[in-house]
Amino acid sequence: MTTGTAAAVHDAVERTGFSFVHSDEMADLLASAGKLSDWNDFAASWNDLALDTYMADGGRYRRRRHAVYVGDAGGAIVRQPHQAHYQSRDYNSLNGGVARWFEPVLGSIGNGDTLRAILACSRRFFETLTRNRRWHVEVHQFRIEGRAGQVGQPTPEGIHRDGVDYVLVLLINRVNVRSATTTVHALDGRALGSFTLSKPLDAAFLDDQRVAHGVTAVEPKDERQPAHRDVLVVTWAAASAA
Repeated sequence: MTTGTAAAVHDAVERTGFSFVHSDEMADLLASAGKLSDWNDFAASWNDLALDTYMADGGRYRRRRHAVYVGDAGGAIVRQPHQAHYQSRDYNSLNGGVARWFEPVLGSIGNGDTLRAILACSRRFFETLTRNRRWHVEVHQFRIEGRAGQVGQPTPEGIHRDGVDYVLVLLINRVNVRSATTTVHALDGRALGSFTLSKPLDAAFLDDQRVAHGVTAVEPKDERQPAHRDVLVVTWAAASAA
């Protein structure tokens, strides 16, 4: 990683439990871990996400794909056979408690240079915060849509934790979006900060054991046109040795 930026992000997460990273700084961090040679195809893959049919609020504003990887102690990050995403209701009171099967991240995207760089970068960073070297990793592609009369909710469960150790949230694109501001909170509910992911590669690093987060609604700036917000969420949970 770029030493200065990585150190600043590390200090912020260690001190407060989170860090917002501007796109140019995030680009430097990613460049130190790999290449974004397939970025255009990577970003375009958000146009081919499937509707999330598990929304307990009845919403039809979220599209997604999902993949699981294992990070071993030797440094390899290996994609696993497709499997369900599960959260207990302790962490997701709206949609938790059931095994949710989403369409898989496309093979070319899941093994492409961009996602590999993102995985390598976030692993390298999170391992500066812990002695853990074995990981269960889940990758989520999200598109949240909004239109006149129907806002989209990036976090319909409200302020929450994901039930993992660390989280990377990376903005891929946003079109015609007003608001969609991220808020970060201490576990006792105190507000710790807020920011808006507005440019591709704007990112947030979160210590999920120490902070909760939420995102305000996706609403269109121009109500005559639809809006959408595309993000990649990568969660990292310590895994026991096999």
